[in-house]
Amino acid sequence: MSEKRLGFVGVGRMGGRMARRLIAAGYALTIFDTSDEAVQPLVELGARRGDSPAAVASEAETVLASLPTPPVVQAVALGPKGILEGTRVKTFIDVSTTGSTYARRVAEGLAAKGIVAVDAPVSGGIAGAERGTVAVMVSCDDATFAAVKPPLEVIGKVFHVGKRPGQGQTMKLMNNLLSAAAMAITSEAVVMGVKAGLDAKQIIDVLNAGSGRNSATQDKFPRCVLPRTFDFGFAIGLLNKDVRLCMEEAESLGVPMVVGSAVRQLLSIATASEGAEADMTDLVKSVEKWAGVRVGG
Repeated sequence: MSEKRLGFVGVGRMGGRMARRLIAAGYALTIFDTSDEAVQPLVELGARRGDSPAAVASEAETVLASLPTPPVVQAVALGPKGILEGTRVKTFIDVSTTGSTYARRVAEGLAAKGIVAVDAPVSGGIAGAERGTVAVMVSCDDATFAAVKPPLEVIGKVFHVGKRPGQGQTMKLMNNLLSAAAMAITSEAVVMGVKAGLDAKQIIDVLNAGSGRNSATQDKFPRCVLPRTFDFGFAIGLLNKDVRLCMEEAESLGVPMVVGSAVRQLLSIATASEGAEADMTDLVKSVEKWAGVRVGG
């Protein structure tokens, strides 16, 4: 990269933590978010406040974005006062989860003005963003990858998964489907065990010593479910959205998703029951209600 100034649009729970790491690493940031509460702490650390994505893209050659939904990403990139209207930006790095269709749409729209779009979704949650340990799944050409790799390495472990727009998004959707499936099936299995009179903590210990271990048994249940804190940091509504995007992409590719469809159904039920803003680990509560038991606590 030719400069140490970056732009960052969307500095909420995930983006704010990434932005802090970039500031600590010596990057000068110009930032924008619709929430002043998200912006102010970073301004106090030395970030410059922009009044729109276009303003951010007029101060930095490389702009990152961490946003909640595909339509928001498209609006920020291509809409009024968006990245497309910036006067300096050359590279747009989207660390959000949008799916490949939106990634290609954004890439095509920005390319019309000579701006290179890089899809670089991340996985690892708020804790990973805080520690700089998220997996960053980058899709772009080799030259662009070499240019964007240094700041992305501040954020997490960087993988160059493809060269075509959207391939990073495909990788992320696969990851989130597996994460959701682990949470869903572990909820059902552990609730069954508790209903049969087994101890919840011992269930998890045994699973983690055997072939049933997975990301939910190793992390989410011990940390968030057994103590009943439900604070993993990723909203169940967003996970539901990601699994829906994965199902749509699989259908477009002609790939059957029998198990994935069942996971999506349970997620949809839990989202309606617990609320879209509930933590993804709250999914277990829907299974508990049906079974009439409580796990942990």
